[in-house]
Amino acid sequence: MRDGAQQGWGRLWAPWRRRYVTHPSQRGCLFCRIGKGRDDRRNRILHRSRHAFVLLNRYPYNNGHLLIAPYAHVANLGRLNDPEVLDVWHLADRFVRHLGKRLAPHGYNLGINLGRSSGAGVVGHLHLHVVPRWNGDTNFMPVAAGTKVISDSLDALYRSLR
Repeated sequence: MRDGAQQGWGRLWAPWRRRYVTHPSQRGCLFCRIGKGRDDRRNRILHRSRHAFVLLNRYPYNNGHLLIAPYAHVANLGRLNDPEVLDVWHLADRFVRHLGKRLAPHGYNLGINLGRSSGAGVVGHLHLHVVPRWNGDTNFMPVAAGTKVISDSLDALYRSLR
C-alpha cells in the first residue's frame, strides 16, 4: 500500500506535537497540578481568579482556544458551589470579550465535555472550552488530511492575550 505522499497528498509537519507523543503523561490531575503551580508563563495561564483560572489549550481546535478550570477537582457541574460556578462563567464572559478585542472572531463555541466518551481529554476535572470561530474557518484540511490548521503560535498568542 502506498503512503499519502505517494498518492499525491502533502505532509503537514507539526514538530511541536513531538513532546506530546513521545513523553508519557505526568501523574495526577493536569488542572490540579497547573492550578497549584507558580510558573504561569510556562503553563500558559492567562488569568487567575479566586475560584478558577484561564489558560491556553496546548492542543487547540482553533486559534485562541482557551480552557477555564475551577481549582476544585470535580467531575461534574453539580459538585461546584455557587461562587465557583459564577467565577467560571464570569471568566468566560470576560475572555470572550477579550478574545473579541484581540482576535476579532465572528463567533464562539463554549462547551464542557463530561466523561471520556464525550471527548474529555482530562477526565475527572471539569473545565470549560472557549473556542473562537471565524466564517470560513472550516475547510478541506480536517476532512481530507485529518489536520486542523492553527494560524498562530501558542507563544505569540500568549503574549497577545496576556
